[in-house]
Amino acid sequence: MQQLTKEHFQPISVDLRQAEQISRPSLSFWADAWRRLKQNKVAMVSMIFLIALIVCAIFVPMMSSNDYFTTDLAGKNKKPSAEHWFGTDDLGRDVFVRIWYGARISLEVGFAAAAIDLVVGVIYGGIAGFYGGKIDEAMMRFADILFAIPYLLVVILLLVVFEPGVGTIILALTLTGWIGMARIVRGQMLQLKQQEYVLAARSLGADDMRVLFKHLVPNSLGPIIVTLSLTVPSAIFAESFLSFIGLGVSAPVASWGTMANEGLPAMKYYPWRLMFPAVFISVTMLAFNLFGDGIRDAVDPRLRK
Repeated sequence: MQQLTKEHFQPISVDLRQAEQISRPSLSFWADAWRRLKQNKVAMVSMIFLIALIVCAIFVPMMSSNDYFTTDLAGKNKKPSAEHWFGTDDLGRDVFVRIWYGARISLEVGFAAAAIDLVVGVIYGGIAGFYGGKIDEAMMRFADILFAIPYLLVVILLLVVFEPGVGTIILALTLTGWIGMARIVRGQMLQLKQQEYVLAARSLGADDMRVLFKHLVPNSLGPIIVTLSLTVPSAIFAESFLSFIGLGVSAPVASWGTMANEGLPAMKYYPWRLMFPAVFISVTMLAFNLFGDGIRDAVDPRLRK
């Protein structure tokens, strides 16, 4: 074996100016999360579809010459054509326009329910997890009692007291829907309140509410946003299900659930009346879930590279 000598080694010259050079700009947490989300092609396609769905739900009914409730018995049950892209129903109403009116209701219910769950769940779960002890025990046992009440029973009771409509559906969905968000936030509070920056904030004189909403809640935004993105499709499906069984919005208001209910008896002879609302319900829920999975992967620090 050849013996190594000093001649076999050469010193490497180091340019001190290049040694301190930053190879790439530093990224904040949310900038890095957006960068990783863009690398997820499935999540980006889902996001583009959801944006297109929202835009079409807003503008297509405004730009269309057909109305969603105007009946035309002479043109009932027409097949999809250039005049009626999705055909017509048993009253001659254009299914294409009614689909987008139904998207308005489904998205309105989904986003409204998610927003209420966000506000109530963050406040309730944040207070329970931050103070802990007997306060946490009492608040979470109350939440468990509400969660134990059958969901359909709550809806039926509310529909007996209030008139059926979008407001009643949102109230029924949010009456117990915030509990999942509250549990997520509570778990984050129990973990984060032991961090050093909380002690530093208290040492500087910050009160409980400032520590909770200025320091702890912002550091829990990752799990909160993921839970929020998965709440929307659950609310959309719940609204469609309630409308399908007759507990949601009433005719002639267009909803994906009511359109599926009206198209079910005619499935054998006029399948497009059931096919289009069912496809939109399925694809929209799939897009929201795939987008939520992409957000979860993007904000997970364990997947950082």
